[in-house]
This record gives sequence, structure tokens and C-alpha cells, in this order.
Amino acid sequence: MPRIALYPGSFDPVTNGHLDVVRHAVGLCDRLVVAIGVHPGKKPLFSVEERLAMVAAVFAPIAGQAGCAFEATTYDNLTVTAAQKIGATVMIRGLRDGTDLDYEMQIAGMNETMAPEVHTVFVPASVAVRPITATLVRQIAAMGGDVSAFVPPSVAASLKAKLA
Repeated sequence: MPRIALYPGSFDPVTNGHLDVVRHAVGLCDRLVVAIGVHPGKKPLFSVEERLAMVAAVFAPIAGQAGCAFEATTYDNLTVTAAQKIGATVMIRGLRDGTDLDYEMQIAGMNETMAPEVHTVFVPASVAVRPITATLVRQIAAMGGDVSAFVPPSVAASLKAKLA
């Protein structure tokens, strides 16, 4: 039976932190599904179509090199429900620090109660990417700062074009 993992997030935009998580995740599963959460109350910088394109462009080659099948999709319900829908038994969550751990442990506990067959796997961020957040990347880019150290080159170009 193939190991299917779900890596959920907003990916607005894709950062080097997300890329770090994917590099680790592809070694843990046979199929990685990156799922973009769509929430009507949030106003992302990039459209869902633009984020799907970014996710595919940046993550698919990493998965391919690792021999891991890859898919990008969206969901607008509970994350654990999205995991069940695709048959995932693993949910990948990146951790930057203790604050992330406290928050993610609460969510993992709730998810385990709702779907005991879906196991949360925490991937600690590599030292170089720990301070990176998509929110900070958007703020720096919006104020004309150079975000090339925090995002893949294609994403830096997309940010520059979006904010021009």
C-alpha cells in the first residue's frame, strides 16, 4: 500500500521554508499531495491558480528527483477531511520553533481524535530557514525589499511582477 502524505498550507507565497519541508517529506512517502487551503475570509496576495502554479513549479522537480509522485490541489474544508479524502495516512507539518510546536500539537491532537488513521509528522526546519514566514516575505516584498534569500528565484520574480 503506497504511503500518501498531505502537506497543507496557504503557500502565499512558496518560501524556502516550504521547500525545506518538501525536501524532507518526499523521503517519507510514495506520493506527496500539497494542498492549498482556500478560506473565504482570507485575502491572499496570489490567486489560488497562481499558488497552484508556484507549488507545482517549485515542488514537483524535488519530488521527481526523489522518485515520489506529486500532486498539487486545493481544499476548502477541514484539513484532516482533505487528508481522508485523498487517502493520506500522514500529514506533514513544518516546525520553526517552540511556538509552532505548541500550536501544531493542539491541532494534531484534535485531528487524531477526528481521524485516528491520519498521523501528523513534524518536520523541523533547517537552521537557515527557521526565521522565514510567508507573511514576512510578503511584507518585505511589498516595501521594496529583496526577498531572494527567502524564496526560490521563480517566486521572487512572481512577487516582483505582482507588486510592480
